[in-house]
Amino acid sequence: MTWEELENECRNCHKCPLGDTRTNCVFGTGSREAELMFVGEAPGEQEDLSGTPFVGRAGQLLDKFLEAVDIPREKVYIANILKCRPPQNRDPLPAEEDACIDYLREQVRLIRPKVIVCLGRVSAMRLIKPDFRITKEHGQWFKKGDFLMTAVYHPAYLLRDPRKKEDMLVDMRRLREKLDEAT
Repeated sequence: MTWEELENECRNCHKCPLGDTRTNCVFGTGSREAELMFVGEAPGEQEDLSGTPFVGRAGQLLDKFLEAVDIPREKVYIANILKCRPPQNRDPLPAEEDACIDYLREQVRLIRPKVIVCLGRVSAMRLIKPDFRITKEHGQWFKKGDFLMTAVYHPAYLLRDPRKKEDMLVDMRRLREKLDEAT
């Protein structure tokens, strides 16, 4: 499947009720040759309005962390498990994740990143392991198939609990080191 076919299929998707309530499909953004891919759980309000992942306050905070460790946003690819916003930004339902996960799998197949970073608990539980504990396991590395994977705090969580920003910076520095080793 080509990028264009995948994106078109995703934009026309109605596999779950979220396809009927979205403003925009939030497919993904960034370099399609990225060695580093970030995966969140689902678009928020600003993302639904713009059609681009991580552009609201949480995205702006993510940008600051990327800048702090000298990772240009345009060199990474950013996507979510869900491509449509759940009402009131609630956690994705398992059926919604199941309906959408193949789009993410195909994005990963096309990009072939070396490192995948889960942004927050929900994506880590889906992509790394079902019992993932973000407060205990953030920043730990896992080998899954051809990919090195880790999870960091979701930037939206850091907006609610700024005390965790130092942990995030440590995790991002380790990510930078892993990227340097992998390339």
